[in-house]
Amino acid sequence: MAPRKRHARPSSRSWDPVAAWYTGWVGANGSNHHRQLAIPTLLGLLQPRRDERILDLGCGPGVLAADIARAGAHYTGIDASPRLLAFARRHHRARGEFLLGDVTRLRALPAIRSDSFHAVTFLLSIQDIEPLEAALESAAYALRGGGRIVLLMTHPCFRIPRQSGWGWDAGRRLRFRRVDRYLTRLDVPMKDYHAARGTTRSYHRPLEAYVNGLAAHGLLVDRIVEVPALPVAPNGDTARAERLAMQEIPLFLGARAIKR
Repeated sequence: MAPRKRHARPSSRSWDPVAAWYTGWVGANGSNHHRQLAIPTLLGLLQPRRDERILDLGCGPGVLAADIARAGAHYTGIDASPRLLAFARRHHRARGEFLLGDVTRLRALPAIRSDSFHAVTFLLSIQDIEPLEAALESAAYALRGGGRIVLLMTHPCFRIPRQSGWGWDAGRRLRFRRVDRYLTRLDVPMKDYHAARGTTRSYHRPLEAYVNGLAAHGLLVDRIVEVPALPVAPNGDTARAERLAMQEIPLFLGARAIKR
């Protein structure tokens, strides 16, 4: 089933305007969600091995570099933000290589050769990158045959920026997830980040766009993991409903695909 309508969109933009805010929040080792949920899930799908070459697209401040280096693999991160890369090099220079570039146009980067990486990752970056098809084509270009690509993203079925949220059914005493729009691809400007001068954009696509986009470049999904949010300890009459909702409605989706 095709999305109901599509519009031409500009390419994704650099996070330079919000780099100081983002690195201040995430830090060198990732936020709490990175450390407890996103990175462990991605590593479980990736299973990096010694001497493998791993390419991290939309690497930002390089929070994945330490884990890849710890596994004995060789890390290369690419991002369009000079400021985020400067932070990554300052904190992770000994753990890998960081390159400035557009991840949707890897063929234009002399340092990235075709069929040269064992694995490619998108750690909470794919929904900030547009066009999706160009990003997946770039990943396939860099990936060797039999290699794997791992995407870790906010769940596109339940976490749609400005088009989903939590609701409360008083009659059933049930916390539910409301989804207002899903099939239509959306280009969503995010809110201002306090002192940061600028905003980011999030690109919502339905799940079919990811699976079919991967398949179009010979990348066949062989595993999916859906990850609930971190446990909360709510108080009061709604505590049980809050806990159940956190357990049942996933926050992240992880997917692995193998290049034919």
